[in-house]
Order: sequence, then structure tokens, then C-alpha cells
Amino acid sequence: MSDCIFCKIVAGEIPSRKVYEDEDILAFHDIRPSAPVHFLIIPKKHIATLADARPEDSAVLGKMMVMAGELARQQGCSDGFRTIINTGRVGCQEVYHLHMHVLGGDKPLGPIVVKS
Repeated sequence: MSDCIFCKIVAGEIPSRKVYEDEDILAFHDIRPSAPVHFLIIPKKHIATLADARPEDSAVLGKMMVMAGELARQQGCSDGFRTIINTGRVGCQEVYHLHMHVLGGDKPLGPIVVKS
């Protein structure tokens, strides 16, 4: 998608602080980190939301999950981390290109609070 900021990052049109890249996925540091370690993992293929993923996307979704642990450890999250995929308006998704937040650091992140 020509107006998708993450597609522009994948294309190299917008710079990012890369954590990892291969033919299917890209991981890069969040520009507004919510924890000492906070990076995103995205598929290079544009998938707007997790709800839009199809069976043919299973391999890339699996790779994102597997790489989350490896990359989190490389970034210093040896004692755990949190993964978050916000989906759609109600799920507070801000950028409509599927992405997984990986957060961690040297202390517990605290509980996840849902606002009513």
C-alpha cells in the first residue's frame, strides 16, 4: 500500500533502527518505546490486521512468533518479555499493517490494564 508507513519502512523509503530482517519479516525499534526494550516485528507483505490474515499467511505469522523469542533474548530480555498484537479499532491498532510489539527490560512490566 502506497500510504502505509510500515510498507514505506520495508521499501527503505523511511529509515528505521533495524533489529532483524530477512525475506519475509522486518523487526525494528519502536519510535515511542513503552519499555526499555520495545521493538516491532512486521511481515513484509502488507496484511492490514491480524483479522485479515489468511491460511497462506501461516508461515510468516509463525516466523514472527518464533523470532520474537530469539530477538528478545538478543535485545537483553533474558528473563521474559511481552508480545502484543493490537487488532482493529477496538483493539487500539494505530497503524493498519499487522505488527507485533515485543516489550521487555530489566524489571517486570506490570499488569495489563483494560480501560472501560
